[in-house]
Amino acid sequence: MQAVILDGFGAPLALREIPDPVAGPGEVVIRVKACGVCHSDLHLADGDWDLLKRITKLPLVLGHEVTGVVESAGPDSGFAPGDRVGVPWLHWTCGMCEYCTTGRETLCGEQKITGVTVDGGFAEFVKAPASHTARIPDGISLEDAAPLFCAGLTVYKALKSSGIESGQTLAVFGVGGLGHLAVQIAKARGVRVAALDIAEDKLALARECGADLTVDLRTGQARKALRPLGGAHVAIVCSGAKAAYESALTCLRKGGTLVVVGMPAEPISVSAVTLVAGEYRIIASAVGTREDLRELLDLAAAGGIRCRVETAPLSEAGAALERMRNGAITGRVVLTPLVS
Repeated sequence: MQAVILDGFGAPLALREIPDPVAGPGEVVIRVKACGVCHSDLHLADGDWDLLKRITKLPLVLGHEVTGVVESAGPDSGFAPGDRVGVPWLHWTCGMCEYCTTGRETLCGEQKITGVTVDGGFAEFVKAPASHTARIPDGISLEDAAPLFCAGLTVYKALKSSGIESGQTLAVFGVGGLGHLAVQIAKARGVRVAALDIAEDKLALARECGADLTVDLRTGQARKALRPLGGAHVAIVCSGAKAAYESALTCLRKGGTLVVVGMPAEPISVSAVTLVAGEYRIIASAVGTREDLRELLDLAAAGGIRCRVETAPLSEAGAALERMRNGAITGRVVLTPLVS
């Protein structure tokens, strides 16, 4: 099969032939129809995150927003050829540790990660454990579903963890692949949404997605713009820019919650005095569980959210990463493999 290979951190991606995967017991081989290009793929390719560099498989097939149809199923998989399915970042978890048994499987110490510790979906086929392969409901295309397996899932779980309620105010910093889905998920929950970014095309996308207020961060007036709303109950940072965190904290109302999702390569810093004075909370959220994913896919199938996608062939994976590096993508690029 053809696959896009990362041979080393900082190396250009290469499209070449590698052996087809074979399904064993409890596994499926999926004919990939779509795979989203995530900012995490760019960070992985560039070797930005030391934590993941230590566990990343090389050479590696990137891609963890995978959708397609089952090509073959091993014994005891529970799937059949033709089933519409997807594979998320969380490729496998042990099911026995304290985190897996208490609904926090994203913290499993034995977890395998799609497109990091095992080969991912920038390929014609991908192999996955049936236990962590998700069925995709009718009512959503495989191209639209692909970004939900990381971008959508990450913000869905983060908003759940934040405790935000209908009628409250959410500030979304960064209206990219994650941020424009966060706007839609929040609106589906009856939340008032302010979207903040430095790019007019992304602010326009936020308005299309239902944002009640958009703010150009280049004006330096984020706090002032949120003041008539009393400040945000929750601010979720979907941007990988350190400055977004500094601005987000100033936009919270007292007792508000800052949600860490975007991951700058450099450490973020906050004032302890400011935190104590406002009794602010800071929480972090990493992707989501299989149950979170089922809930999100049902919401999407019912028409509650839809990702802005553009498609590109596997051969343009490197170009997609370069566009992402330059901030030139609005929504999500989804790679479509060469198989029919």
